[in-house]
Amino acid sequence: MRILGIDPGSRITGYGVIATNGHEIGFIACGTIRTGNETDFSRRLLTIFQDLSEVISTHQPEVAAVEDIFISQNPRSALKLGHARGAAVVAALHHNLQVFDYPARQVKQTVAGYGQAEKAQVQHMVQSLLQLSAIPSQDAADALAVAICHAHQSAYSRLGCSS
Repeated sequence: MRILGIDPGSRITGYGVIATNGHEIGFIACGTIRTGNETDFSRRLLTIFQDLSEVISTHQPEVAAVEDIFISQNPRSALKLGHARGAAVVAALHHNLQVFDYPARQVKQTVAGYGQAEKAQVQHMVQSLLQLSAIPSQDAADALAVAICHAHQSAYSRLGCSS
């Protein structure tokens, strides 16, 4: 099964695609969608939608796993993040992917063994788990971590376990 992981952001959205075969997890692709140069916020959302649609068309994932938004101190920032997440979810749904949501704490717990792991720890663990030759960027690593989290949740579900 191919899984698309998405770490939404209004300026940088990370994506990562992995493949699973039983308990084995393999790296397919990762990267970032950068919208920071666009001053029109609506155009940023369109870029997220279009670029993720291209990733989906290229790598043909079967499901999408998206990091859930967190409550921010700044309501305006939280609203923009929610919009970016919405654009990402709509891109996945537009391509008939089933979408699964995971809180950041659960993603970090799954990948690093600690729900409040630092970004560098997540990057290191993603590199190790996927046997990558280089450390992925923070946003790409977060997206890969979301995909890995879904792979683990799917494996538990197939075994009849719950988290």
